[in-house]
Amino acid sequence: MGGFRKYKFLLLRRTTQIGTMLLFIGGSMFGWQVLRGNLSTSKVFDAVTLTDPYAILQIISAGRIVAPEALIGGLIVMLFFGLLAGRAFCSWICPLNMVTDAANWLRTKTGIDARSKGLEMSRRVRYWAIGVSLAVSFFSGIAAFEWISPISMLHRGIIFGMGMGWVMVLSVFLFDLFMVKHGFCGHVCPLGGFYSLITNFSLIRVNYSLERCTLCMKCLDICPERQVLPMIGKLSRPVTSGECTNCARCIEVCDDRALKFGMRFVPGKH
Repeated sequence: MGGFRKYKFLLLRRTTQIGTMLLFIGGSMFGWQVLRGNLSTSKVFDAVTLTDPYAILQIISAGRIVAPEALIGGLIVMLFFGLLAGRAFCSWICPLNMVTDAANWLRTKTGIDARSKGLEMSRRVRYWAIGVSLAVSFFSGIAAFEWISPISMLHRGIIFGMGMGWVMVLSVFLFDLFMVKHGFCGHVCPLGGFYSLITNFSLIRVNYSLERCTLCMKCLDICPERQVLPMIGKLSRPVTSGECTNCARCIEVCDDRALKFGMRFVPGKH
């Protein structure tokens, strides 16, 4: 049971990520109606439309008209993550997360992380990337990030064949492995930056108990967004930053059980 507890959220995340892809594959190849389309726009049970709100923002910036159904679908997704699940898309849905996790696992196991800190990069780059992608969308008339997104390339590649998409995905893997720890998801990706901005007030949060903590700092060592844990060793409170991906890695490594999921405004019982 101890081993399961240590990896249960990792297993749940992988099940959700792989399961989502299998449903998309089933919809495309076998006509399943559970989930059809792609991560930009999809149909659930051939009835409810779900749309990537960041893709809609780019389309609007490009001067294109967005169908009312797509707008409603984008609002549904934005409300779900913005008010409830937080930035969980990045760690629970996005298929590229498995690629970057593999790169960072290999970075640790091979000692690359211990030997070299790599390039210094501000996490604010992802917010600049939002501005650049919207500006390019405006001047080019196309949804700029959607055209070069390694997330979309990997998703389409798994279903229809990678083609040159492997180049972009491999580039992200090598960037995270050799250049910047948690580089793409934690510093560059504008989609991750977008979700960071809209999830500052989401309800589901990691809660921290100072009384249980023995200051081993394993949570800070493993967290891909360690800046969201400034309260460690200082005071009991939930994570409040929208940059937290709710990946639960900190919960898994905490032998003191000082970290657990809870609701933002409800004190957790440890």
